[in-house]
Amino acid sequence: MPHIQANGIEIYVETHGEPSATPLVLVRGLGSQIISWPQSMLEHLVEQGFFVIAADNRDAGLSQKFDDFGPIDEEELARQVEQRLPINAPYDVTAFCDDQFAVMDHFDIKAAHIFGVSMGGMIVQTMAARCPARVLSMTSVMSSSGNPDIPMGTPEVRALLLAQPEDPNDRDSVIAFTLECDRAWGSPGYPFDAAEHADFIGRAYDRCWTPEGVKRQYAAVRSSGSRTDMLKTITAPSLIIHGLDDTLLQPEHGRDTAANIPGAMLVEIPGMGHDLHGGLGDMIAGHVIRFIDALA
Repeated sequence: MPHIQANGIEIYVETHGEPSATPLVLVRGLGSQIISWPQSMLEHLVEQGFFVIAADNRDAGLSQKFDDFGPIDEEELARQVEQRLPINAPYDVTAFCDDQFAVMDHFDIKAAHIFGVSMGGMIVQTMAARCPARVLSMTSVMSSSGNPDIPMGTPEVRALLLAQPEDPNDRDSVIAFTLECDRAWGSPGYPFDAAEHADFIGRAYDRCWTPEGVKRQYAAVRSSGSRTDMLKTITAPSLIIHGLDDTLLQPEHGRDTAANIPGAMLVEIPGMGHDLHGGLGDMIAGHVIRFIDALA
């Protein structure tokens, strides 16, 4: 599908399945692109009767970039985060939320099931709180409530979030660096195929390598603060899925998210880190399908 105009910006969207089927909106995490959704996961969801809508977030993939904001000093941003200082960002999480609702408007969808991973989980949490009439159910995977009292990963893992490859303009350097990151917060209970990962990273690099976009997205997330009070207002049926071996957002983040959403269901997966590789996508799709089926 070509780019669409949504919420005043250009957003790249792909759909899977029949438009007459039950709508399910998928939202990616920090810096990632929609090509990161496992193909078998998408096929599984379509087979179970969903019309799947997946858009590249602003500042990622083929959607609009906000380069006019100017470069972000990652060391200064890290200092502001660590010391809980005000953060200057070009937008906040509510902007991602409004983008997703505008994508739904494009397809004339009044209400949908929404599913987000990592930063995408923060986005769908915000969607469910802000516009409950438009959310049939909400699934937040390997995400967080933003509670500042819960540490986010080890210092080493946090540093990788804003680190840069040895040569940010060299494809091989980017692949090597991203492999290091994938290993740091990957899923120890599921196979890590380095060659397969490297091939995918190369394809993602060729499609869109935008390190400044990642920094702007990260600034947006950290400037948005805690959602714990907001989560208490969510009325949509909510499923929280988290890996017990997540080194980036430890299990406490998922538990706190579930504890603050009335009636939320929490599913914790042994061996799962901060990714959807090695069959995790299909497993999680199964949890979502059963959760939604039980609502009927």
